[in-house]
Amino acid sequence: MRDIRRITLIARGAAAPAREWDASARAANRIIFVDTFEILKGALGYAAEDVDRLFIDCAATESQFLDLLTTLPGDFIGDVLFVNGDERSFLSTTCRSGGRLLYAMLPADVRFYLEAQRLVTKVAIAA
Repeated sequence: MRDIRRITLIARGAAAPAREWDASARAANRIIFVDTFEILKGALGYAAEDVDRLFIDCAATESQFLDLLTTLPGDFIGDVLFVNGDERSFLSTTCRSGGRLLYAMLPADVRFYLEAQRLVTKVAIAA
C-alpha cells in the first residue's frame, strides 16, 4: 500500500534536542529523517512535489540555510524551518505574491509550530 501523506524532511544534527516526533501511521505527515543537510537538499530536488516542509534541526549554519532558500525549486511552496544550536530559529513560508517571508522564532514558537503541524506530541500543561 502506497503512503499518500505529504512528507516532512528532517535533517538533525548531533546538537539537536530530543523531540517527541509523531512518526506513527496515523500521523498527519510522513516524517523522514535524513543524516545530513546535503541529503536533505538532494531529497528535495528528487521529490519536491511530495514534500510539505523541511526542518533543519542543528544540522546547518545560517549561511547554508540562506543558500538553501535562494536555491529552492520555484514550485516548492512548503515551509522551511531552521533551528541552530544557539536556539536561534527562522521560519520561511510562501506568501500570496509568490515570494517567501522569513520570521525569527523563539524556542516556544518552534514548539508551537511543531505541535500545530502535528509533528510532535503535545506537552501536557501542569496546572
